Amino acid sequence: MDLGGRVALVTGGASGIGEAAARLLAGAGAQVVVVDRDEVGARRVADDVGGRAHAADVSAPAAMAEAVAAAEDTFGRLDVVLLNVGMTSGQDGVTGLDVDGYRRIVGVNVDHVVFGVNAAVPALRRAGGGVVVATASLAGLTPHAGDPLYTLTKHAVVGYVRAAAPALAEEGIRLAAVCPGYTDTALITNARGEFGDFPLLGAGDVAAAVATIIENGAPGECWFVQPGREPGPYGFRGVPGPAGGRRAPSVSWEQH
Repeated sequence: MDLGGRVALVTGGASGIGEAAARLLAGAGAQVVVVDRDEVGARRVADDVGGRAHAADVSAPAAMAEAVAAAEDTFGRLDVVLLNVGMTSGQDGVTGLDVDGYRRIVGVNVDHVVFGVNAAVPALRRAGGGVVVATASLAGLTPHAGDPLYTLTKHAVVGYVRAAAPALAEEGIRLAAVCPGYTDTALITNARGEFGDFPLLGAGDVAAAVATIIENGAPGECWFVQPGREPGPYGFRGVPGPAGGRRAPSVSWEQH
């Protein structure tokens, strides 16, 4: 992958998958903006790769627009975006709901992706096209009973990517998602001992899959990543349509 002359923005870039991706993209020649709440960590990674650190809470409505502006102000353009920040809920989401915690996971896992796409698209248009990859999860493709709220948010990301991608593709902007299985990052630190000899992905495995999506992925694809398997686009089954083979219209759901 040759990203010479290109500019990438990675959220959650101070550690884990985001850090691995930032380093991989920089190694491919990109100038990288490393976005994270952890300013010290973001600066450490940015300094290592010759990029720029940008401290932000990406769930805030203006944060992603500010991060995109930082990329254009510093490097003059934006070509690749990895919307990678994510968190688990720490609650079952069914009884005794912690509303603040619920709002927080939706803000980080869902709002951040929507805000990120909305902020990035104008910059990608100015650059003549580009790629946005959102980090979802296998929990966006199949239920994860251990954390229903996390499952909810990742299903939302997958649905948003699949629905928003076709229109963006007409402008030369590819929107896709990466859906890794259990990965050995800080998200599973507290439960690490429960995995025993269950195989885990490394952050570098997921970053490599992101690179493949950037290079070869098609709009709207959601790539699974599992230990020992070649990553690839998940094959969604179609749902039954109305009798007679009629296709559903493309409509905007507006209230009148």
